[in-house]
Amino acid sequence: MSKADKLGVSASFARAQPVGVSSRRAAIAEATGAPTSGVLPPSEVPIEALAHNPLNLREDLTDLDELAQSLIVRGQLQPLAVATRMAFMEAHPGQTDGLGRAPYVVIDGNRRLAAAQLAGLKTMHIHVNDALAASAADILESALIANVHRVDVAPLDQARAIQELVDVHGSQAQVAKRLGKTPAWVSQRLALLNLTPTLQEKVETGELKVEPARRIGRLPQEEQESAASESINAVNPPRQRTRPAPTVNGVNAVNAAPPDPTPVPTPAPTPRITIATDSPETIADALTAHLTPDDLKAVTELLVTRI
Repeated sequence: MSKADKLGVSASFARAQPVGVSSRRAAIAEATGAPTSGVLPPSEVPIEALAHNPLNLREDLTDLDELAQSLIVRGQLQPLAVATRMAFMEAHPGQTDGLGRAPYVVIDGNRRLAAAQLAGLKTMHIHVNDALAASAADILESALIANVHRVDVAPLDQARAIQELVDVHGSQAQVAKRLGKTPAWVSQRLALLNLTPTLQEKVETGELKVEPARRIGRLPQEEQESAASESINAVNPPRQRTRPAPTVNGVNAVNAAPPDPTPVPTPAPTPRITIATDSPETIADALTAHLTPDDLKAVTELLVTRI
């Protein structure tokens, strides 16, 4: 039985390697049965031919049941972006755990792959692009860019991926340039990694909101706990017990219990936003950190009308 038959994939995987393939690539192909760059890649493969990307920035693949149901009802609308196993092994020789013997590694579409496995799909459409696995920076960058605008990527997972890019490229400015973002955008998201482990856990559970958490992450760690408590209490203030209104009935007034002398606390005044700078980016950062999304949208609309 050929290696292609054992893998349960197209027989084209077992074709002779073309001239010009490097000795390292030929050796990997011989050992794994994976296709080389000279073999025309298929557009649809058995689901067993696909492995999850070990460097995927998502630690948790969320809401799979809904996506699985969509795949069953509507089918796969977008192909997975994959790299050949060979290209991935060349770029990441120490990151092969979990690949099994699958000839393709999913670069963008790991959540769809997990949902397809849950839905029991037999095949999936793919687009093969070995350039995505050219280096550790490229594969991480590709995954981040593909996910940066998706709401289901956890903020801390995004921050960890950005930090890895900073380690590769050497500066936040370089990462901002490659992602098409401002340095302030990168700095804001990395601030989450400066939070204490306890506060990071509160961000993950949603107890501490992301926007104030980014501001708190810029504080010394010994000041973060109190700042986080203020932010959490501002979002979820303690409920005050209401007192019954005084009765006008004379009998009830005579028999009523004496009033509670304990004063009812009054809510603290809303703090003002103080911005000691004229930098547009810093002003935007301050407003984003202190205003709710609805208030921030309202302010934006008002500013647009004044231009």
